[in-house]
Amino acid sequence: MQDFSLYFKLGTEHILTWEAMDHILFITALCLRYLLKDWKKVIVLVTAFTIGHSITLALSALGYVHVATRWIEFLIPLTILATAFNNIIQKVAQTEHPAKLPLIYFFALFFGLIHGLAYASTFLSLEGREGLVAHLLAFNLGIEAAQLLVVAVVLGISYIFVQLMTIRRFVWIRLGSVLILLASIKMAFDRFPI
Repeated sequence: MQDFSLYFKLGTEHILTWEAMDHILFITALCLRYLLKDWKKVIVLVTAFTIGHSITLALSALGYVHVATRWIEFLIPLTILATAFNNIIQKVAQTEHPAKLPLIYFFALFFGLIHGLAYASTFLSLEGREGLVAHLLAFNLGIEAAQLLVVAVVLGISYIFVQLMTIRRFVWIRLGSVLILLASIKMAFDRFPI
């Protein structure tokens, strides 16, 4: 049980630190188009991201997938940029009444695959291979818990701006997405691998 707590804590810290700002920005970009009443959709969305993240983290930690860290670190801000850009180009009707399975769900799953590759080498240096599956499970549950905390904060802020201050929803989505887009461009520029 002590190992579970340790790796669960590592998973939450993987998200809730200043070094994980890229992760927080990505989750925020995913959630901007949703309101508090959409919380079930957001949980599915974030869980899709965690599934993608978990798959590549496990494959990489088990030695089945190898990608240069500098490229992963560069691709992560590009996933944020793509998600924010997708928010910006959404039509007003799509933000007010999203489709049953919007494109953003596929973004979350696919981009989760990229994000999962970023932590594998650090995870293995802490871990080795003994107890790897149980530790990966605890770590990913910690990630999911931390992401849901970020989601709650984003939905709370959206509630304040959209429902209490009555800022138009598409304005809120676009404004937040432009700020995230600018941050991701700077991040990508700083992490350019060549």
